[in-house]
Amino acid sequence: MSKKSLLYLGFFAAVAVAFYFVVVALVPGFNTKEFPPVSTVRPFNFTNQDGQQVTNKDVEGKVQAVEYFFTTCKGICPIMNNNMRMVYDDLKDEPDFLILSHTCQPEVDSVAQIKKYADSMKVDTKKWIFLTGRKDSLYNMARLSYTIDDNKNPLTSIENDFIHSQFFALVDKEGNVRKIYDGLKKSEVNKMIADARKLLKP
Repeated sequence: MSKKSLLYLGFFAAVAVAFYFVVVALVPGFNTKEFPPVSTVRPFNFTNQDGQQVTNKDVEGKVQAVEYFFTTCKGICPIMNNNMRMVYDDLKDEPDFLILSHTCQPEVDSVAQIKKYADSMKVDTKKWIFLTGRKDSLYNMARLSYTIDDNKNPLTSIENDFIHSQFFALVDKEGNVRKIYDGLKKSEVNKMIADARKLLKP
């Protein structure tokens, strides 16, 4: 290959690389295609720690980290929420970021109970929101919207049904679940923080 041909080849390679980085920087969502949507969040209506209604409309345009836990849990929940605090500490100053923590035991976790728990966490509950509501609605959201619990074999009786999921879901600004993470593994939580930052880019 002649020297002139090598120069042309190098020039076009440099142009291609530059074009890629321009696209990544300027095209919304281009750099998030590595994790396409898993599912889409369905409409919901729950009650937060202050007794206020929170719907899917209220979180539109926000990147959300989502979990299920219950306030009296002595097993995996404290570990999960210690790890979720890593997410909170890292992203709490991002105006378009929220954490949604749903109870999986609403018969115990009343508004007063989740308020007490939220106060004990000493977090900004406009950024980290604790939610309760109807058991069937909460469980359907976990299984059908956030896909953090197996929906293949749900029990026929809601009274006997129980979710105890260690997984976090990451939701983008359009209400799409982008990825599921193991909330017990700090490496997975750190990956979620990095992915959330990608979704937060304009």
